[in-house]
Amino acid sequence: MSFRAALVFQILRCMHRSTPLRQLQVFRLPMAHPGDLSALAALLDAGRVRADEVVAVIGKTEGNGGVNDFTRGYFTQSLMHLLGARLGRDPAELQRELPCVLSGGTEGVLSPHYSVFVRSAASANPPAGPALAIGRAFSPPTPAADIGRWAQVRAVADAVRSAMADAGIDDPADVCFVQVKGPCVTAARAAAAQAAGQPVASADPNRSMALSRAAGAFGVALALGEMADDPALEAGLLARLDLWCARAGVSTGVEVQANEIVLLGHSAHWRGPLRMACEPMADALDLPAVTRVLARLGLRAEPQLGEADRHRVAAALVKCEPDRRGEVRGSRVTMLDDTDINAQRHIRAAVGGMVSGVLGDGRIFVSGGAEHQGPDGGGLVAVIAEVA
Repeated sequence: MSFRAALVFQILRCMHRSTPLRQLQVFRLPMAHPGDLSALAALLDAGRVRADEVVAVIGKTEGNGGVNDFTRGYFTQSLMHLLGARLGRDPAELQRELPCVLSGGTEGVLSPHYSVFVRSAASANPPAGPALAIGRAFSPPTPAADIGRWAQVRAVADAVRSAMADAGIDDPADVCFVQVKGPCVTAARAAAAQAAGQPVASADPNRSMALSRAAGAFGVALALGEMADDPALEAGLLARLDLWCARAGVSTGVEVQANEIVLLGHSAHWRGPLRMACEPMADALDLPAVTRVLARLGLRAEPQLGEADRHRVAAALVKCEPDRRGEVRGSRVTMLDDTDINAQRHIRAAVGGMVSGVLGDGRIFVSGGAEHQGPDGGGLVAVIAEVA
């Protein structure tokens, strides 16, 4: 950990020991198109949400999920303009403080939606904790030459530690899930870096996205004490598939310049009914992993959640990855050989359909590209729900 990151960590820890108890609310909202923030505007107008208490947004837009998916940037711009107007803030300034993590691609039954995370003071006489907590942080802007290298791993790790302190979580074991949004290298960024004498790890934008996701997963593992700070491990990015983190979900895009962190875990400093569970999936057919996560939250899928339990789910986040062997449980699949439809779109549709079928709801954050985020060819599933 850098001296600056360590100092920030200690300051935030001291601050949170002296601050009032807090509570997290999650509002899962629909969107009619990638720029539609009408559902959030209605909550703001009704006073159910205060703009200054919105601390993060995680959502699915209906683009292609690739490098040129501008639905993510369109939504982000719309969100920052809405909240900026309510707060009297410059939207560009707000964007450097408020993580907005978006994944494009709502194939199959997946529904475009966004989850708004609201942090506020706990209600009077709240029940005893611990409860679900949220922390957020940003790394400094990441140079193109650092993307997919150990410098990005360390930058993500420092930001995760800052997010832990922001959430009031001292023990990495109490962290359930870390969502990272990282930058990638476009052709233009690669050319500019090359001209400056700073070669990039890959000038291929799609491979750059994969390297950035891999570095993000390594960074989370480093911060949570699951990996050593060893620059020699950089060679393992996209190569050592036995190295993975079961609590990291990483997306990348052209719309960000830094690594944005949204950290969720349980803390005695928080109150409220929300809890979270997360588990790796062995492969794209690992339905039992989904039901085990639900069971840990007191939710029973027989084989699908009943209406009462379905309404207790506040958000579901899934990472998935096409198996590089071109098969699932010994049977050949063709998603890696399809020149018409990208493999990431295949896997999002397949895993999204499976998880949606269990939850009885298509409003699931399903992100492809799960390099080092769960077992190779698998991924992970995380659920936030209200508990009794």
